[in-house]
Amino acid sequence: MEYAFWDSSAIVSLCIEQQTTPILQGLISRYRMAVWWSTPVEVHSGFERLRRTGRITANEHVAALVEAEFFSGGWREITPHDALRDRAERLVERYPLKAADALQLAAALSWCNGKPQGRAFIAGDVQLLRAAEDLGFQTIAG
Repeated sequence: MEYAFWDSSAIVSLCIEQQTTPILQGLISRYRMAVWWSTPVEVHSGFERLRRTGRITANEHVAALVEAEFFSGGWREITPHDALRDRAERLVERYPLKAADALQLAAALSWCNGKPQGRAFIAGDVQLLRAAEDLGFQTIAG
């Protein structure tokens, strides 16, 4: 099974029943996860925001945490380094990305050694997907 880069937005939607969840469930059987180092924090933040706003129950929150922990046991994590940070700085100059999204995209580029052609990038954020596609990734909305 090949890897794809999974943005935290896609992982949140995979762990919590949302409109895109069935699509993502199909993708998880096709692609292993490569993720950015801060993905666990971003995923937990997403779960907490949904719990605080009442969009998920306390039980759904706990179930999502368990599912995310399961996925984290098999994913490949891209760790921070100076070149990745420098690349993220250039990405925010080129694209209308938030800092966290620029770091996600820089991590994806690090994961594929700067050669995104033919590499899958899975995310739920439209701006992030546009930037990834412009760089040459095969983008998949999740």
